[in-house]
Amino acid sequence: MPKFSLSIPFDASQVDDFKPDQKVKVLVKSGKERKSEIISLRRKGDAVASFAFSDDAGSVRILAGPADASDQELEGLDTLVTDIPRKLIEETKGKLPAIIIPSYFWWWWKSWCRTFTIRGRVQCADGSPVPGAKVCALDVDWWFYWKSTQQIGCAYTDATGSFELKFRWCCGWWPWWWWKHRIWDLDSVLSAKISEVMARIPDFGLKPPRDTSPSLDVFEDSFKLEGKFWIPDKITPENAPMLENLRKELLARLPADDMLEKLRIWPWTPWHPWRDCTPDVIFRVTQDCAAPGTVIYEENVTQTRWDVPTSLNVTLIANDKACCRKICNDPPCEDGECMVITRVCGVPINEIGGNMGAPASPAGYYRPGAVAPGSTSADGDRPFSETVTVEKNSGAMVNVDFYEIQWHDGTGWTDPPPGSLLNFSRTYMHMLAPLFPTANPTFDFVLMSDGATDHTVVKSKEYFEANSGLGIWGFDYIWIANEFLVVPMDSSKFPDGAHRFQVVGWEEAGGVLTNGRVLPICATKIDNSLVLRFDKRVVSAAVHPAAHNCGSVHVCTLEPDTHISAVRIGGQTVLACGTVDAAAGDLEIDFQVSDPDGHLGSYTLQAHYGLNGVQNLLSIPGASVVPLAAGVQTGWNMGDTAGSYGRALAQGAVIPTWNGGQFRLTVRASDAFPIPCCYQLRLRGWKRNIVSCGLDYHNTTELSLGVGVCPPRD
Repeated sequence: MPKFSLSIPFDASQVDDFKPDQKVKVLVKSGKERKSEIISLRRKGDAVASFAFSDDAGSVRILAGPADASDQELEGLDTLVTDIPRKLIEETKGKLPAIIIPSYFWWWWKSWCRTFTIRGRVQCADGSPVPGAKVCALDVDWWFYWKSTQQIGCAYTDATGSFELKFRWCCGWWPWWWWKHRIWDLDSVLSAKISEVMARIPDFGLKPPRDTSPSLDVFEDSFKLEGKFWIPDKITPENAPMLENLRKELLARLPADDMLEKLRIWPWTPWHPWRDCTPDVIFRVTQDCAAPGTVIYEENVTQTRWDVPTSLNVTLIANDKACCRKICNDPPCEDGECMVITRVCGVPINEIGGNMGAPASPAGYYRPGAVAPGSTSADGDRPFSETVTVEKNSGAMVNVDFYEIQWHDGTGWTDPPPGSLLNFSRTYMHMLAPLFPTANPTFDFVLMSDGATDHTVVKSKEYFEANSGLGIWGFDYIWIANEFLVVPMDSSKFPDGAHRFQVVGWEEAGGVLTNGRVLPICATKIDNSLVLRFDKRVVSAAVHPAAHNCGSVHVCTLEPDTHISAVRIGGQTVLACGTVDAAAGDLEIDFQVSDPDGHLGSYTLQAHYGLNGVQNLLSIPGASVVPLAAGVQTGWNMGDTAGSYGRALAQGAVIPTWNGGQFRLTVRASDAFPIPCCYQLRLRGWKRNIVSCGLDYHNTTELSLGVGVCPPRD
């Protein structure tokens, strides 16, 4: 049995141009009880909400708002609130006087909470779609150094990389409610932007932040200087109103800055985000491909889309960690009993010497002849090292169940060296929303017979699809990684030099290979072919000069090798860990940067000192670098910050070879060592090789000495 009941009339007759075109939700709170009801107003604007309560009558709070608001939203948003004391309930026996609905609230409720729709695509840099990615939109707010994000909606991309997400956004929160639901972090981007401006007034007295919550104590020291000894530590709903007064006082002392004002950073702009009726959105995109939850796109505060409309279209370009669905951008793309080798380590085949569409020489090098003699570039005539990936065109191979990689050893076509062909996997995605699960079937090189001879072959993607027992490929299942990978090779198993390859296609019948043939280049009768220049590096202390002290900073290799053989200051030899009284006279450094394979790319020589101090010794005015043997190119001109392959070509090196050698740097010691300190000379050398499709070969030599750190000797 209810202990008391309430009858609550509502009257919207005073609303201009009233039409009963929206329902009203009424929430009543009495003690621990909360009850809500949706009412429909009649044409005259009147309606009654009725409630029964099991507890004794007490004071009640009545909240009214739009029908689609949740009970929680009604409590947190600034809406029509009426508090009824217990005495009035008793006097009226629960039949309360009408609550007037002001015109402001009636019209405000119509746009109080709105549905926003964001549509877009996630693409790789080449325009190919990114399927199965989780796209999350976040509302972002910030105050000074601190940032708070609120996830407002997520959706998954389909096979075309497209997505659509909808979310509901309400505005007009009570400040105390808004603060209650925010999680804060220090933001490095905001900190960097603010610090850049604050550096103009170093005596301001800004304290470093103590934790991840917004705090006014960063300004404490500054206000103490003006005799203001108290400001609250934390920003809370209770002290938030004082922010505007504090902002005005800060602006009187802080430098004006258009950048911070455009970024809406407090105190350069006012701040009351609980009133924000349109979200400020950034995006974060993840994909379970390379690894679960891999972040492939993430925006920071400078990329915020402020005050987004209710319908927004975006295009998000993923980073290189994304798995993309390859599409045919570069014909020939047709299916057939053919193939076109299109890329090696991600670079186009027509940019590798000796291949289709590329200069004939130097054969097998990436960007053959691309470095202009006299330039400071080293991005050309680049050999391949370690893992090398080979990709084909996007057309399907017809009647090719297995394929074989053949290598020309100088006398004829044969199997590549043992261990040079690497097993690999491809990744496919099941287009089953919302999780879009993936799998990684392996493609191993195996021995199969043609009835007379064994061949090292690997099954084709098309053979796997036909025998997978799965759904329709290209619709139910799509490849998102390594779809067109032909082979990854370990180039270190080959001798240094240029190597030719071709792909032979086979059909399979009863476990036996049949119809073996060299696949032609699509749309031609020309056999497919590939030429690559390999250069492996040997790392071994046994073949490395002991004086170079390899094994830690210095790699035990000659490819490349670096060494500082002598240092003289004012004619005095300075050994490692040695000291000189002062930086007098000239500094001479005898050093070596070399590569026996002739693939040296560049080198630098610097002096590091103090706290993050660095001096580029090569670019000091008046410096000189000369070879210590005839016929050696330094790759350096006066004023250069580094020695380089392009400079060496203008000095007599012949494409594609620069071996480097032993050199002497001469420069004024006082310019090289500007203050009394301990200095670490750092010599670094790089080869031009493309290592495992993205790394490089380099080496380092370091030598420490003291200049002017000891008192003069008698």
